[in-house]
Amino acid sequence: IIAEIWPALLASAVGLLPFTVLSTFLVPIADWAGAGYAEVGSLRGLAGVGAVLTGVALAPLIGRIAPGRVAAAALALLGIAAVLGTFSGLAALAAFCLVTGISNALLYPALSTAAADRFGNTPTAGRAATLVMTAQTLASTVGAPLLVLPALWWGWQGNLVAIAIASFALVPALLRYGRMESGAGQPAQPAPRLGYLAAFRSLAAIPGARALLLVSFGRAGALMGHLAFLAPLYADKFQLSTGWFAFVWSLSGGSFFLGHLLAGRMLNAEDSERRTRAVMGIALAAALLALLGVYLSPVLPLAMLCTSVLSASHAVVSAAVMTLLVRRCAEVRGTALSLNAAGMSLGLFLGAGAAGAALGTAGYLAAAAVLGGFTLLALIAALTLCTATNDESMERQP
Repeated sequence: IIAEIWPALLASAVGLLPFTVLSTFLVPIADWAGAGYAEVGSLRGLAGVGAVLTGVALAPLIGRIAPGRVAAAALALLGIAAVLGTFSGLAALAAFCLVTGISNALLYPALSTAAADRFGNTPTAGRAATLVMTAQTLASTVGAPLLVLPALWWGWQGNLVAIAIASFALVPALLRYGRMESGAGQPAQPAPRLGYLAAFRSLAAIPGARALLLVSFGRAGALMGHLAFLAPLYADKFQLSTGWFAFVWSLSGGSFFLGHLLAGRMLNAEDSERRTRAVMGIALAAALLALLGVYLSPVLPLAMLCTSVLSASHAVVSAAVMTLLVRRCAEVRGTALSLNAAGMSLGLFLGAGAAGAALGTAGYLAAAAVLGGFTLLALIAALTLCTATNDESMERQP
């Protein structure tokens, strides 16, 4: 699978790096901009504004335009965003977050669609789509410490310049990737060319699709809002410097990577939706408990353990949602994955914004309560999906 979709995997890894820089260097970036941690961290929520508007507006087009071309354009836009982030002032940082969000709204659905389409409607299609997101988390695992080392020489601005160069360099590979043959050696079968509104109607008619999108929204709001303020949490509570926090960030990213990798393999080993739904509900419950542990832990080792469990649990949920969407929405796969990305972006915006407001007014426990609410919403949606599917199965029995 990796040999077939390697351009998508590389592009997926690069797409995460701009926000890895923002999260890892949040403290020095806030000091450089002359603003507070909550103010700068909340700017990341602007990515959700651009991503939601872009993802919803262009969702039906993801399956109609060659995914490689869409991904190439998105990666070029990501390079422009990285350059914008090197300029001084909150306005430049806001533009950086907004344009990065728009780029990611196009990049990840296009990459996931291209990867899944190479394997048709087989279980391998879901595995290929989850691998695209696994590559994203691998970048977070090794990205933070690797970004800290060169930053000692050229600063965090130099990291953004390097990301821009890598983005522009990958554009030709993605354009060529869009014209390659399928994994079976045959031209990939194009998705049905539904009309703009017909694509939305077709997706809405698929059982469980809306519940899965709600799970993605709540999960993203909880995790991304948590990650936006993870650096100041460890700095204030355990007095960790930026260099030491890079290891905490790698622990979180590594846990997400392993959870996503193993869940993607397990959930796509056989066509068992019941097991996938059950695993998703259990993982959300574990994520809720781990979130409380991170904010209430009195010692660093326990906080790090809860951080690891939290990230791994969210990774399992992410893989489960991707697997179910790819299986159920084969005819409107591009639309489904684009709306899924838009829902996660909306969750990022609301999660980071609400957590930042709670942090600024009432401290970290208030932020934890807000993020717990997002997790609980995702858990309720997952349970609703299980109930609705079981009811449908009973109605079909003679």
